[in-house]
Amino acid sequence: MHTSSFLLGISAGVALTLGGLAHSAEPETCSTIRLADIGWTDNAANNALASAVANGSGYKIEKTTVSAPIAMTGLKGGQLDAFLDYWSPALDSTVTPFRGTVVIGDEPNMRGAKYTLAVPQYLYDAGLHDFRDLEQFKDKLGGKIYGIEPGSGGNKLVKQMIDQNMFNLGSFKLIESSEAAMLVQVQRAVAANAPIVFLGWSPHPMNLSVKMQYLTGGDKVFGPDFGAAKVYTVMSKKFVSSCPNAAKLVSQMRFTPDMESSIMAQIMEKKDASDSAKSYLRTHNDFLATWLSGVTTFDGKDSLPAVKHSLGL
Repeated sequence: MHTSSFLLGISAGVALTLGGLAHSAEPETCSTIRLADIGWTDNAANNALASAVANGSGYKIEKTTVSAPIAMTGLKGGQLDAFLDYWSPALDSTVTPFRGTVVIGDEPNMRGAKYTLAVPQYLYDAGLHDFRDLEQFKDKLGGKIYGIEPGSGGNKLVKQMIDQNMFNLGSFKLIESSEAAMLVQVQRAVAANAPIVFLGWSPHPMNLSVKMQYLTGGDKVFGPDFGAAKVYTVMSKKFVSSCPNAAKLVSQMRFTPDMESSIMAQIMEKKDASDSAKSYLRTHNDFLATWLSGVTTFDGKDSLPAVKHSLGL
């Protein structure tokens, strides 16, 4: 789990900047908020929610598709402004080297997430319940564990287990691809009732579309309670200091697993992420007042009524 000391990366000056009302006009360079997109569907969902609210506040959103390590490098150098999907502890090893060079939120933007290895229900019923069971199912699994994109925190944890021969997994192989490719492989396996073990997490529609179970016993690797995770917002120091109103808007956004899963399900049905986020906000908007407390539009007006008007509320 993420320790409180790790999160104390915000200087007193930055904290005061985000804590106060941002009345002063920002430079034109602040009119576009540059978000990292690491290719995860949940990242697409929270980026879409941020875009809907930012657009309603008079800001433009520019999304750049990068790996998590490149996203952190971009935030450090100021080429990117914010990353809304720092999963802890899964991405701790990626984020830790950048401590002090970026701004990490002192509160999670989402609680209740989880991240660990999972199997289809039929394989669980066959006896694969725990990380320690993987060895005896090696032949049926083809010695493979399916991960997501190279450089991801989850993949690093699986590699760590294999490299250190934890749970006698030294002869297993991690299959790296992408979230989408991994899910296709899972769907093919399920259709054929074939054995497969893969990285699973919540929020994600996979929990609805696949009858699946999370494996016990991985606490030392993924953390307790099935890799219970907290998700944080990371911002560029330059963005926070130069664009305090935009940074305040981004930093105050909070998500829930149900919120993201709802939008993610639509995205995975090939629906436009932006349209899906706006549709969700039209029927779930009580939290907007909290998200936009003390935030103005880019031209200095009250942001809440502007965002509601943009959504047709």
